[in-house]
Amino acid sequence: MPQPPRPSHWDFDLDRVPPGEDLVGVGADLEVATLYQAYREGVFPMGVGEHGGPPMGWWSPDPRGVLRMGELRMSRSLRKVLPRFEVRVDTCFPEVVRACADPSRPGRWITPAVTRAYVRLHEAGWAHSVESWQDGRLVGGLYGVAIGGLFAGESMFHHVRDASKAALVHLYALLAADDRGDRLIDVQWRTPHLASLGVTEVSRQRYRELLARSLEVPLPAPWR
Repeated sequence: MPQPPRPSHWDFDLDRVPPGEDLVGVGADLEVATLYQAYREGVFPMGVGEHGGPPMGWWSPDPRGVLRMGELRMSRSLRKVLPRFEVRVDTCFPEVVRACADPSRPGRWITPAVTRAYVRLHEAGWAHSVESWQDGRLVGGLYGVAIGGLFAGESMFHHVRDASKAALVHLYALLAADDRGDRLIDVQWRTPHLASLGVTEVSRQRYRELLARSLEVPLPAPWR
């Protein structure tokens, strides 16, 4: 069972943030204690400079994209391709983050500093990867932060069509395995790609309510 880090001295209180404002702060650091506290408050980091460069921004989207238990949607075509992938958990976390940070990707924002920070968070037991493999080759996956019943997704990638969707479906199954309905997958912003899988939008206020309930749920068995 991962141990909570020491309390962070940074303030992530969202009560003073106006509705509809996604960027809620600038600065702070990327230490394990800082990241742990931020996710518990509903905040995540992403640099506001070019390609995610400094200064570091702290974000709490309003509205927020979420996938709740019981709301996953899978098309018939997706169900057919899932058996093509072998899905593993936490076997190559740094490689998944580096693939998500590929500088050739449009909209890239994961810097070397962010990569190092999440590898440290993984080593502390709070960040995890879900990986899609074919013929012994990593072809897609995602990574994020798991605290209680929350999985806060950070990024996903694919080199083969539907590989990232297969990872998300496996993550959902992992969280739903013990039938705890308060578990929650946070995807930050809803995209058409994620909406097709059942991701919906909720207000920041509603997200914080869902988050509070999810934090009361134990970690899924593989990560305890």
